[in-house]
Formats: sequence, structure tokens, C-alpha cells
Amino acid sequence: MTEAGEGSPFERTITVALDSAALETGKARAARRLAQELKIKGFRPGKAPRKVVESMVGPDTMRREAIDEALPDAVQAALAEAGLEPAITPRVVAVRDVEEGVEAEVRVTLWPEVSELPSYRGRRIVVDSPLVSEADVDAHVERLRLQFAELDDVEREGFDGDFALIDLRTRSGEAEVAAGSATDLLVEIGAGAFLEGLDEALRGRKAGDIVEFSTTLPKGMGEDGGKAVDARVLVKQIKARRLPDLSDAWVDDVSEFATITEMREALGAELRRARLGAARAEFEQRLLDQLRDEMNLQLPSDLVEAEADAVLHRFAHRLEARKITIEQYLAATGQDAEALVGDARAQALLNLRTRILLEAVAEAEGLEVADEDVAEAIEALAAAAKTSPAEYGKALERGGQGKALAGDILRRRAIDRLLELAVAVDADGSEIEFPAAATGSEAAGVGEPAGDTGEDDDPTHPAEVES
Repeated sequence: MTEAGEGSPFERTITVALDSAALETGKARAARRLAQELKIKGFRPGKAPRKVVESMVGPDTMRREAIDEALPDAVQAALAEAGLEPAITPRVVAVRDVEEGVEAEVRVTLWPEVSELPSYRGRRIVVDSPLVSEADVDAHVERLRLQFAELDDVEREGFDGDFALIDLRTRSGEAEVAAGSATDLLVEIGAGAFLEGLDEALRGRKAGDIVEFSTTLPKGMGEDGGKAVDARVLVKQIKARRLPDLSDAWVDDVSEFATITEMREALGAELRRARLGAARAEFEQRLLDQLRDEMNLQLPSDLVEAEADAVLHRFAHRLEARKITIEQYLAATGQDAEALVGDARAQALLNLRTRILLEAVAEAEGLEVADEDVAEAIEALAAAAKTSPAEYGKALERGGQGKALAGDILRRRAIDRLLELAVAVDADGSEIEFPAAATGSEAAGVGEPAGDTGEDDDPTHPAEVES
């Protein structure tokens, strides 16, 4: 039986009945589990008879364990009967004895529905132009020359673009601060030195000069980050770049091309591909941003908190894989735990609003995912992981991610449909055409498309949506 929740459009309360037969089945399962978990004298793990287990834990505990064993299946059946899809794990709020067993009241948080989608057909989204000029290619060639430049010692003052070889010492009071000190440090003047004030201190200086200034160490410098220090710099040498001559011989020597013309054509094509990719990503991001902002949607607080917890859990797991604790991360970044939790909540809101938007678009556009689509995605993922599709599929099912993969594919398709129906334009209003959408694994939603997965949802660098 289903009743409206108390004052919330997102909650329902279902009453789940467990009769004596269900409780008896629950007791048998609980006894087998407890026999494995408990150390019972005279019996190997899992071998103690049910009566021995019941006498050891007592009738009240045994009844609670039986209810815990029997309820999940009963709740799933009740949800299916009521046609409810919970957004988070349902919560048992009350259990009471009845004549033939027990009844449990279960609170179900539902996915909110979008009453009306913002208009997206023909929506014009302004993005940076992907056009590449000769000046753009010139700049790329110059960067390549800079990459192969050699440094020559010069007997003059140093200016932006030159390099200074220095000894740097930082002190706080009478004590030297090792984190901000270095010997034979090569610094490019004007490039945005790691230490505030260092560029200004080096401009116009020559070998032998000593410069002193006050500054603050960057927050990323561990426990000394953010500390005010006095810096002393000895300029040991000024070095200037010597660029290689731009010639066919140089191009042939440092690249796969034989002539300047060949290299410029290849660089131009590479720049065009990169700019088209960047423009498409910007198109996607701005379109999703606009639709999310215009969508009239309330989110259940329990759902937001659950997603925020999941964001933090995934973030901590990624840090753990790099052998970094949350505490070490906070110390290195100068962030406090409260700010991290706040960022995770903001990320959770972004994830949820994007997911709900894309699923509403998929429904409006009649998009579906067939078993063959999931199989194709599993093949692509398995190939990337260098394992068989069968093994990869089993791993997904063991982790409960089979349904999530289908959701990823559906939301990726919703994004692709949005990009088909909206229009990308440059600042002058000229429409931008992109290459045909990718096929195979990418079209199926494999990987980490923007706006679709939560794999990169670092709460300090928001991604898009959790599957």
C-alpha cells in the first residue's frame, strides 16, 4: 500500500508486511549468516545448527536479524507493485508487530520530475571561432622555435623573456624557511614565478646583484604555505634565448617534415582539429549550463546529501589510489574540511540537475538503449581494459554497475541529440559546423564525455553528472 509523504512531493511511504512464513525464511538465512560470523565453541564457521545460533544470540536479536534479512526482498516487491523508482536507498522508519507477523513503514525518496523542459531546438549558442589564420600558424611556429632555443650567457641586465640563474633564500624572523629556498634555480623573467614579487625583483638586474623583498609563500608549500617571509636573491647569471633559424634544414632536423611549407600545413590542420574540438566542448558545456539554469526543478534534500556523500567518497578513493589522505590534501591545498564539504554539495547539485535534465530530454526525444548497445559498450571498455567482454560484464554486475552503464549511454545520446538540435555560432553569428559524430564506443557513451559521468567529479573542480 502506498501513501503520500508528509508534506513532501518527493517522498512516499509504503507499508511492507512480513508474514510468519517470510519471517521464518528470514530466520533461516540469518542463522546461516550468523553461523559464519560468530565464533561458536565446538563448531567450525558456518557449521553450528540454527538452534545453537538462536540460543547464543537470543530470541529478540534473532527476530531483528530475521527482519533485516527478509525486508529487502519485500521492499523491492512492494516498490515494483507500486510502480515506484527510488532515487536513494529506501529507509525503514518504523517496524511494528501485527497478528500474523510484522509491518514496516518504509520512506521512499523519488526522483523529481521536470514539468517542462527549456526550449532547445534551434537554440543558438555562441562559442569561440574554430577558424585558424596564418598569424595563428606563425605563433605556433614561434613557440616551436622557442622550444628548441638555446640559452647564452649575456653581460647585461635581464628583462622579460630572459632567464636568471639565482640562489634564493627565504627567512621568517631569524629562521631560514627551506620550502622557499633554492640553489642554482633557473627562472624565466616575466613568466609568472612561483614566488610573488620575484619577477619584479629580477627585472633590470644583472649578474652579481643582490635583491631583497618581502613576500608570502604559496599555499601549496605544505605547512609553510601562506607564511610571510623575507626573500634574498643572488643573481648569478643572466641568460638570453638564441632562436634557431627557420629553414627547411632545421625543420627536417627537428620534425617529421622536410620543408617549412609541409610543417605549416600540418600545424594548421592540427590547430583546426584542436579548435573544432574545443569549440564543440564549449558548445556542449554552454548549452548544458543554459538548460540547467533555466530548468525549474526542486531536489529532495536527502537525494542531494546522498550524492554529496558519494562525491566525497569517490574523491577520497581517487586520493587513496595516489596514496594521499584527505588530511594531506587539505594541508597541501590550504582548504578546510567545511569548504570541501560545501564544494561536494555544489558538485552534487550539478550532477543531479544534469542527470535529470538529460533523462528528461531522452524521454522527450524517444531515445532508448538496447541490450546490443550495452554489449557494444562493454566490448569497447573491455578492449581498453585489456580483458574479455565476458569478464568485464561480470565485473560490472558484481559491482552493481550494469544498469548504470545503460544510463551512461542514454545520457550521452541525449547530449548528442541536444547538439544536433541546437546551433553553434561564433561572435559574428556565423553558424559553425562540426565533423560527423563519432561512432562505436564513443557514440555509445563509453569514456568520460563532458556532462555525462561523475568519474572526475573532484569537488574542487566540478565535473558534470553522476551516472
